[in-house]
Amino acid sequence: MTAAQARLRLRLHVIVYILIFRHVYAWENDTLLEFKDSLRNGEKLTTWDPSTIPCDGDFSNWEGVLCANDSVWGIRLEGKELGGNIDTKIIMNLPSLITISFQNNSLEGEFPMFKRLRRLRSIFLTANKFSKEIPMDAFDGMRRLKKLYLANNGFKGQIPGSLTALPKLRDLMLENNRFEGTIPTFVRDNLTFVNFANNRLHGPIPQRLQHFPKSKFSGNRALCGPPFGGCKEEIPTATIIMIALVFVAALAAITIAFIILQLLRPSSTEVPPYKKGASLDHDQMEQGCGKASGTITAKKVDLSLTLTFLQDDTETFDLADLLKASAVVLGGGGFGSSYKTTLSPHKVLVVKKYNQMNNVTKDEFYKHMRKLGKLKHANLVPLIAFYYRKEEKLFLSDYIENISLAVHLHGSRSDVKERLDWPTRLKIIKGIARGLLHLYNELPSLITPHGHLKSSNVILNREFESLLTDYGLVPITNQDHARDVMIAFKSPEFKNHGRITKKTDVWSLGVLILEIMTGRFPANTFQYSKGGDLELTNFLDSILKEDVTVEMFDKEIGGFDKHNEGEMLKLLKIGLSCCEPNVEKRWDIKEVVDRIEEVRERNDNDNDNDNDSNDSD
Repeated sequence: MTAAQARLRLRLHVIVYILIFRHVYAWENDTLLEFKDSLRNGEKLTTWDPSTIPCDGDFSNWEGVLCANDSVWGIRLEGKELGGNIDTKIIMNLPSLITISFQNNSLEGEFPMFKRLRRLRSIFLTANKFSKEIPMDAFDGMRRLKKLYLANNGFKGQIPGSLTALPKLRDLMLENNRFEGTIPTFVRDNLTFVNFANNRLHGPIPQRLQHFPKSKFSGNRALCGPPFGGCKEEIPTATIIMIALVFVAALAAITIAFIILQLLRPSSTEVPPYKKGASLDHDQMEQGCGKASGTITAKKVDLSLTLTFLQDDTETFDLADLLKASAVVLGGGGFGSSYKTTLSPHKVLVVKKYNQMNNVTKDEFYKHMRKLGKLKHANLVPLIAFYYRKEEKLFLSDYIENISLAVHLHGSRSDVKERLDWPTRLKIIKGIARGLLHLYNELPSLITPHGHLKSSNVILNREFESLLTDYGLVPITNQDHARDVMIAFKSPEFKNHGRITKKTDVWSLGVLILEIMTGRFPANTFQYSKGGDLELTNFLDSILKEDVTVEMFDKEIGGFDKHNEGEMLKLLKIGLSCCEPNVEKRWDIKEVVDRIEEVRERNDNDNDNDNDSNDSD
């Protein structure tokens, strides 16, 4: 091949690539617009403009569309008053689609044929108006499905048997529906979060589900077996068959004798007809409440406004630089959305967007942010800058090259490279306590200096040092939203007396210590809903009812021996003391931190050779 032919061939490849690329753009654009038209109230999606493209790199130009590498990987349209149904024939033309969420809408009709979308990993349909049966084969072939949220609808019939063999299914939320029959037997142990409450289920709870709390099965009057009492002893099937055969034989003999007697009588008698029994259908709709997690949106921002920097030694840049940088969605929830933003190979930031911060005036907001900007501590993620607009705020901080404590504790083995042993967990807890104490010392005017302490708000760096995030936000967050979402408002003192105190963050610290030591999942810290209060209560109740022994520890810790078990139990008891419901009896932050600092990795009963890992604050 000559050089000229090679150049010509290369040009042809480039032209073909451009044509294919443009075709994909137009394909996704047309698909989404067709899907919008298929929904009732779809016209409210005003940003879905045919003159624009849905995705620009990792950023979305259309509300509720999640993007990566110029392609649509998710649709999140929550609380948009959308009606009708999800036409999977349309959205199956989105080849990269792996998650959909339509929580808190008015969708109804037949259950969508999601099995056409075999790449789906997450389906969120909580709080809609579905009221029909789900076909038993509705999930056939969906081997990648991890999360299925169908709560607070009106689904009837049996729980689909096709769910039981899905190899990656972890979250299954079916509460507050009208499912009936028995809970099917799941063939794997991968379920980590389930809820079957408030349905019409009966029979024994399958063995693989018996370790979940009672609350996950409450409201089903005929369920039995652990975690409830034992099931009534049933007559063996063979015995039932034998009794039935004897009964049939006796009935046959009586019938034959009756016929013979009738034939011998001079006149026949008329047998009265049987009455058909009428069944009463109790069609009681269970009502539930749900609150959508935050939607990740992309809106046009006034580029004439600049960022406000809080650190003097930070390289400055403007909002235009930030918007032009490449970004990856880290996550979204009821409190805000997070993006990993790369300005340069040496400058990577986390940008958090908050939509619920209209609680104070602009001057008060700036004053509070400058106060947060002055905080400097080894166990806090410092705020670098912020952007103020009435409708939304952006917070900027450095990106930490590791992942959150929540992922280390509850993620899959593919999410983390190494497990957390005892010395590492002790180090993490001490770092959290030191960071929290610093907040108490530097923000004395705040009743709850942190207010939202949970495992997903603790970032671990490469050395597994703890760094707290999302601290000090209670004063500038809309109070209704704070009560629904923030951990401080799940405390006993708020639920019982409608108030938070200086010891509320201590209670949150106790919950976190118990989570770290037991490895159990306190669902409320991840569920952004008013109904989540019960989850955290059950988490604590299940621990408080147990004897404080090494059996409570997360088996992932490993390495139990006589030299460290005593110290581990000591830390576990500190966590339990922090969760004291009576706020008057609960320790204050200084006493808690002092007691945590006294815990060592090992106790060899040799004072001359202590390997105390405590560091000074």
